[in-house]
Amino acid sequence: MPQNNDTEIPLHISLFGAIRVATQSGTSIDITNQRARIILAILSINPGQSISRDLVSKLLWAGRFKPQARASLRQCLHDLKRELQRFDLDILEASNTQLAVKPDFINTDLNALETAIIERDDEQATQLLLEFTGKPLLADIDLGGDLKEWLASQRGQVENRLRVSTQHLLSTLRANGLNERHDALEEAWQGWSGVSRLRQRSGLAILPLKQIDEVGGEWFLADAVVDELSSRLGAFSGLALVGQTSVEAVAGASLTLPEMAERLGVTHFIEGAVHRSTSAVRLSMRLIEGASGKQIWSDQIIEPETYFFDQRKLIGENAVAGLSQAMGLKQNSQLVRTMTSSREAYALYLQGRTLTKRVTLQGGLPKAVELLEQALEIDPNFAECWTALAEAHIHVAVYTPSIERVALSEKAASCARRALELDPNQGYAFAILSIHEWTCFNPAGALEYAVEAYRLEPNNADVTLRLGSTLLYLGRTREALPYVEAAIEQDPVYGRNYVMLCVAHLNLRNLEAAERAGQRMVDLGTPGFHLGVAQAAAGEHEKAVETYYETRRYVGTMVMTPPGATDISDEARDFYLKTAAEGICSGNEEARQTYCNLIDMLHQTLLEPYDQTVAWPAIWMGHSDLVMKVFREKIHPANMPGLMSLWTDIDPIGRTLDHPDFMSFAEDIGMVEAWEKYGWPDLIPADPR
Repeated sequence: MPQNNDTEIPLHISLFGAIRVATQSGTSIDITNQRARIILAILSINPGQSISRDLVSKLLWAGRFKPQARASLRQCLHDLKRELQRFDLDILEASNTQLAVKPDFINTDLNALETAIIERDDEQATQLLLEFTGKPLLADIDLGGDLKEWLASQRGQVENRLRVSTQHLLSTLRANGLNERHDALEEAWQGWSGVSRLRQRSGLAILPLKQIDEVGGEWFLADAVVDELSSRLGAFSGLALVGQTSVEAVAGASLTLPEMAERLGVTHFIEGAVHRSTSAVRLSMRLIEGASGKQIWSDQIIEPETYFFDQRKLIGENAVAGLSQAMGLKQNSQLVRTMTSSREAYALYLQGRTLTKRVTLQGGLPKAVELLEQALEIDPNFAECWTALAEAHIHVAVYTPSIERVALSEKAASCARRALELDPNQGYAFAILSIHEWTCFNPAGALEYAVEAYRLEPNNADVTLRLGSTLLYLGRTREALPYVEAAIEQDPVYGRNYVMLCVAHLNLRNLEAAERAGQRMVDLGTPGFHLGVAQAAAGEHEKAVETYYETRRYVGTMVMTPPGATDISDEARDFYLKTAAEGICSGNEEARQTYCNLIDMLHQTLLEPYDQTVAWPAIWMGHSDLVMKVFREKIHPANMPGLMSLWTDIDPIGRTLDHPDFMSFAEDIGMVEAWEKYGWPDLIPADPR
């Protein structure tokens, strides 16, 4: 916790960059024993919090026998106390099992930064962040994998803690109209955190394992191995594990390993195969260097089929141990998964999760729900399966022509709550609850759940994007952008992520960047609605109309017709989308009014009048009355993403924001409550009422 009065603290420790220790008067204390200096520093990250002696001895004397390591620690502590006693400093608290530093006797540069942020001293925080740029926490310490991995975890925790508090301060500055100070702090934060994120991390992608089956029948062991490895490797803070959505997209292309490594931004791959015969199952895995294709580690397991399921935890632990040794990594703590002991439930869970990801497969999502529900009938305490079922319900609401989208969101929330009852560390379950809170007109609650999800799973791209999208919906685009960019780093070949990036840049009037993100989205196979909108905003109306019209190729697959709508001919489809493209993108007011009238009619006649085919075009055309009517009456997971485009202050989109009833509308759907509690949007820096 931050100290109160720096002038009364006898010892000052610099944790950013190289470790430096000094007295209150500025006299440098040269602690010659390197490990003693490191011990003082790691205890000072969180003053007053104890660390076990066993952990410290393991971190600093990895590879030694435990009695030897403990003896070395005792000698090191003796040297440290002797150095400090020269300056009459007694700051260590040491028992037989625990170590700590007395919080009232030290101050650190990390503490000074946190104090400045908490006390809303933005100018001091800005100055400190500028000083710390290029200086990661406890840099240039290299005593092997154990300490390296622990430090990576500590850096990640500190960065997450600073990120949340800095964003609260930025919101306060914006709300008070202190725009120059807001921009200065934001630039300083981006400068430090951007460099911090570039700390040395190995990038890894797990390629889909080949499955060779001589027996036949449904069999998902290859998926099980990938699932187990992904879960365990995802716990390494020093490892950037790429999301499987991007991996599968790249693995399906005809690329060399170096090309795949560049596309995914990784240094290593895991590849392998599972071969089942009548007598045994053989699992082979290899760790490959991405740039060269060189094999640097391999393992093979041959056992009966029952062993592979019953001992998958052991297999995962052994494989991860070999991989981490080969890559110079070590997991901080044992990951506890709330998995099932039922082989049948686990197989159903894997099938359901696979189908949940294949959103365009005809009938795939309802089947995913069915399989996951069957798994939970077998094992109702399977927490990860409850989270997976929550996700499947959300996907049904978003990607199928349903008229029960709010009810599906409630089902998803119920599943997420059950998952959290069984395992409070299911971060993605909190992300599902964040989605549902919007359908309850509670954006403040949505933001709270999104922040908690990110606290628990900052390396999960879906969780990271949920926090970014929530901030986008609330109009806090500047704060959202780093999370959107981080999600792209985590899952770089997923078109959905670039939709968010395109809108974020459009909201910030970065028109070229918006078009680049939109084009990347289209290149990855996502319909180009948002690219067309970005091109129109940039004045490229002819190109924009063509881009928007091209989305007709996706109707029936990635673009669903509204629930209950009758089938129409290709000619009628093309005519409708041509009218839409011209109304949204041509810049012609007559064409805009024609399409506004058309979606007014659709809103009155469709079985699902709040469908995104009504809500999104209404926003893009600045059809303010319809926008406010739709979202006042119903927000659901499918139309919800349209809210992020409310904050594009470019005509005609900006007409809704300029409408005299906008603040009343924002209050009705809960946005004002969220702004009052957590900060006002970029375009409304203070309460205008």
